[in-house]
Amino acid sequence: MNEIREDAAAPAPRAGRGGVDWHDPVLKARLAIRKRRERRLRLFGLLAVVFAFAMLGILVASLVRTGAPAFTQTHVTLRVHLDPKRIPPDNINRGNYRAVIKQAVLALFPEVKNRRKQREIVKIVSKGAPWILRDMVAANPDLVGRTITVDLPVSDPFDQLYKGLIDRSTPEAHRRLKDEAISRFDSLVARGLVRAKFNTYLFTNPDSRFPEIAGLGGAIMGSFYALLTCFVLSFPIGIAAAIWLEEFAPRNRLTDFVEININNLAAVPSVVFGLLGLAVFLGWFDLPRSAPFVGGMVLALMTLPTIIIATRTALKAVPPSIREAALGLGASRQQVVFDHVLPLAMPGILTGTIIGLAQALGETAPLLLIGMNAFITAIPDSPFAAATALPTQIYIWADSPERGFVSRTSAAILVLLGFLVLMNAVAIWLRQRTERRW
Repeated sequence: MNEIREDAAAPAPRAGRGGVDWHDPVLKARLAIRKRRERRLRLFGLLAVVFAFAMLGILVASLVRTGAPAFTQTHVTLRVHLDPKRIPPDNINRGNYRAVIKQAVLALFPEVKNRRKQREIVKIVSKGAPWILRDMVAANPDLVGRTITVDLPVSDPFDQLYKGLIDRSTPEAHRRLKDEAISRFDSLVARGLVRAKFNTYLFTNPDSRFPEIAGLGGAIMGSFYALLTCFVLSFPIGIAAAIWLEEFAPRNRLTDFVEININNLAAVPSVVFGLLGLAVFLGWFDLPRSAPFVGGMVLALMTLPTIIIATRTALKAVPPSIREAALGLGASRQQVVFDHVLPLAMPGILTGTIIGLAQALGETAPLLLIGMNAFITAIPDSPFAAATALPTQIYIWADSPERGFVSRTSAAILVLLGFLVLMNAVAIWLRQRTERRW
């Protein structure tokens, strides 16, 4: 009896929910292992995010450090006499502006009589300065015969010197500028004739052989015309294809085949679309080479799958009750789609379209294959004029040997990244502004 009473008085095992004893040492050890693994997974995820942001920060910092000098340009102030003998008033464009600038530069150093030294002095001013002066006179022909004060860009070596990118302590034999040239330029700085200004040429000028006056004006317009063509072609076609596939197409092997191929086309490398454009648009249709219109057609082919997939996703997100209510009130399927479903899906469609266009803006390979990497010294005035684009202009400058194009390459990348960030910000703003939650 005593044994029975002792057994009855013994405490019952503590069991938790489901009959599990959470105080079991084996179970505690397993829970500890699981928590350690979870903490380790969170730590790895956090480290991955930190690493990604660190690499992005290093990239942006490197671009800013290298490209910042390109956003300013060194100018020298000259007193220029627009001699009518050198600039005929009846034919301004054929004036001898190089001689006019040479005379103004040599007037700064009247004590130099040696011709060789005079040629070295003239090199202080950019070789593109005569065209700048010509455009100035062409815009105001009344300047002929007068003496005016103008700020003209200096050549690339002196621009690098003023920005501190040329080490003065480097031996003269290994330096781009000799000591005598540096001394003369320093005298101009001491006289207050040299200053750095914001480089408007970077955004308004077309490409040039001289980095001090080379700009992204032609590339920006070329990208604009190409994206405009891409949008005009891909937006309506992509929406129409997505509506047919999602709302009207029967479910059979043919539509399954089309859907699979659309998904596959979204993953095809962009260079393949460039080869297609080279063979079809330039080879068969004989369209103009290096034209933004052709580039836009190639980019439209590449962007179509993205727009179709985004549009179908947006259409699927519209609740079925919207369709059922419209059908119940007697609307046709066409009225349901275009009057009810499509307006509600438009925010998602616009977001996907903008993201697709942003992706197209950064593509280089297809544009290289259709010739949009040519040396174009004029800003295009139509989609059919020869032009470059921002990615191809970066490619051209990165391959240039002149020192000044190094900073301009980084500056062009920053400009391209700025456009991409702006387009993605617009996409996010549109979604947040027009999105409806069901």
